[in-house]
Amino acid sequence: MSKKKIFLLFVFLLSVGVFNAYAQNTSSEPQPLVQVLTALETKYNIHFTYVDQTIADIDIKCPDESLSLNDLIDYLKSKTNLDFIKIDEHNIVISKQINPLSELITQKLEEVVITNYLTKGISKKSDGKVHIKTAEFGILPGLIEPDILQTIQALPGILSVDETVSNINVRGGTHDQNLILWDGIKMYQSGHFFGLVSAFNPYLTTNINVSKNGTSVIYGDGISSVIDMKQSNSLDQDLKAGAGFNLIHADGFAKVPLSKQAEVQLSARRSVTDFIFTPTYDRYLQRVFQDTDFSNSSQNTSSTVSNNERFYFYDIAAKLLYDITDQDQVRFNFSTINNSLNYDQLSSSDPNQSLTNSLEQNNFATGVQYLKYWNNKLTTTAQLYVSNYDLRATNYDVINNERLNQENEVNDLGLKINATNHIDDNLKLHGGYQFTEVIVSNFEDIDVSNFTSFVREVNRTHSIYGEAEFTSGNKNTYARIGIRTNYIEKFSEFFTEPRLAVSHKLNNKFRLEFLAEFKSQTTSQIIDLQNDFLGIEKRRWILSNNEDVPIIKSVQGALGVHYNKNQLLISLEAYIKNVEGITSRSQGFQNQFQLVNDIGKYQVSGIDFLINKQFEPFSTWLSYSYSNNNYTFENLNNNISFRNNLDIRHAATFAGTYTLDNLKLALGFNWHSGKPFTLPTEDQNTNSNIITYKAPNSSNLDNYFRTDVSTTYKFKFGEKINAQIGASIWNLFDRKNIINTYFAKDENGNVITIENQSLGITPNVSFRVQF
Repeated sequence: MSKKKIFLLFVFLLSVGVFNAYAQNTSSEPQPLVQVLTALETKYNIHFTYVDQTIADIDIKCPDESLSLNDLIDYLKSKTNLDFIKIDEHNIVISKQINPLSELITQKLEEVVITNYLTKGISKKSDGKVHIKTAEFGILPGLIEPDILQTIQALPGILSVDETVSNINVRGGTHDQNLILWDGIKMYQSGHFFGLVSAFNPYLTTNINVSKNGTSVIYGDGISSVIDMKQSNSLDQDLKAGAGFNLIHADGFAKVPLSKQAEVQLSARRSVTDFIFTPTYDRYLQRVFQDTDFSNSSQNTSSTVSNNERFYFYDIAAKLLYDITDQDQVRFNFSTINNSLNYDQLSSSDPNQSLTNSLEQNNFATGVQYLKYWNNKLTTTAQLYVSNYDLRATNYDVINNERLNQENEVNDLGLKINATNHIDDNLKLHGGYQFTEVIVSNFEDIDVSNFTSFVREVNRTHSIYGEAEFTSGNKNTYARIGIRTNYIEKFSEFFTEPRLAVSHKLNNKFRLEFLAEFKSQTTSQIIDLQNDFLGIEKRRWILSNNEDVPIIKSVQGALGVHYNKNQLLISLEAYIKNVEGITSRSQGFQNQFQLVNDIGKYQVSGIDFLINKQFEPFSTWLSYSYSNNNYTFENLNNNISFRNNLDIRHAATFAGTYTLDNLKLALGFNWHSGKPFTLPTEDQNTNSNIITYKAPNSSNLDNYFRTDVSTTYKFKFGEKINAQIGASIWNLFDRKNIINTYFAKDENGNVITIENQSLGITPNVSFRVQF
């Protein structure tokens, strides 16, 4: 007998033996899953694809011989808690379940229409929102880590006029008009180092969704945008950890399985600036503390700042995941964010007199969420959370022997209940209820004049909403329409907010998109005086009272067309947005309107353009935004419209990335026209402290231009430890960009010009390990 025949006979006998073993054990004791799969492959003429670790240590009873293939897959799913994805009639992929039922079905509706939007890890969904996955993040110019709030500023229509993450302007809106959520909890503080570093650890914040328009009705507030950050919500059953440092901070994170049903996620970060003096810290220090009480004191002839200033920040986050059953999940969240500054002010007339000025900024958040998967169609969630923001400052005036205490505190208690029903593969319904109680207090105390002010406002809002998502059978059309109704107890008023997002694929190249929404919000930020909170944090949170601080309401719509073919993306979107109920104190005027309180509105219209070409190993893009943004205040400028303080008429970015194996490089150029400001008139009264001005915002700062470069390289430490080194330079050519100009009078009554500069050339390096 030939070797070939012997081999075939051996295979036949082996198959018969395996099948007999399978047949004999259909109702016997549980068997290793790998053995059962081998037998099933022979019986059903199919092939299973899986990673060995996925099915390791799983035992099941052999299924009944009479089951059809579809019934067999259902049986295996129910007994193993794994996903068996049928590719075709002969191939089945086995994987771990990811958030049973819910996320898999959601992904079918929220189709990704653009992948690698700008860079790897950024995509655009059919409902218009941009999705960022930090674990897959590539590289952007100037960034060596996936800084969340710096990353979103690379998107067309989003920038920061002062380069900070605590002042993100989305299509002409102020920062307080952005709804920032961390695992469903509203956050009132977004930055470290008073705005230069995002306050959210990117290594456990796995998914970020950014919506500029056409927002889902499950979101309230945020008339300009929604930035929804989520930590991992599924059990990995694998230990994952990492740590790293750069020239500003050190951090670490871990995902630790406690059992098959429980996992804990931990992350912590702390600045190293009070231990190590670095060039990066020096640049940040100059940028943040210019034109503040901290820097101005050192220039005062009667007082100086001593050398024992201490500044640091930290954040800690934790999440406990517990699966009670396959259908019942509980999630606990905790987060605290802190910035702290202390410095001594000395009197030159009395060297022994020293008083400590301090500034503390903290955001604490915690919540619990219960998820119930009733069946493969119906899912419900309930979340209860508390978010607290506290800003405290003590400022001593040594010359006048005066102490000023200031405090701004927000307490936000929220309850959210949501139900999602998947009618079929093409239709999904949402419905829910949200309750929020927001308490905002502002305190001010001056010891010399015995002046004390305390204002406390409370607002309770009840919201109900409903929404339908539809995807056509051929996946060419997506539509989401919903309505949200808010009832504000304090004012006994209802606000109805319809929302719409429609996307239609014309052919394999072109897609049309229409987005529209009505929105309102009752929390906002104001600036009473430019030197509030030592001049470092000028903004304080307040609540609408429907008198001098009305409810802010917005209406906006956008129409876009997108071309996507052969890794070439061309996107053009035109929009218009009307916002009513803003106060002049919320806009940061530093001209004739600085101390005036009035109610007004602004209208912004513009276009966002993007062209992105990808060809291995390069990706390059050019984005351009044009906007026309104007105020109208009833009692300012004779009710004549004038330019918004955030009217950046033109903004452009040209950037590119290069990836070669484990090496990544990025280079980018950022340019935008200067923000408007108001010049004083030539003739000033030197006997008065009041400055007379020309027409408001009738002049422009010089154009802003910045070049950034960054690189990262990955390598291995042994078999299980991955490492990465990175280096970046922000503002490579050290261009002196003026980001703000205003005027004051000196002791002789002469007008002096005060200019705030952007961040100068700023190097940074990082090192990370992960296992």
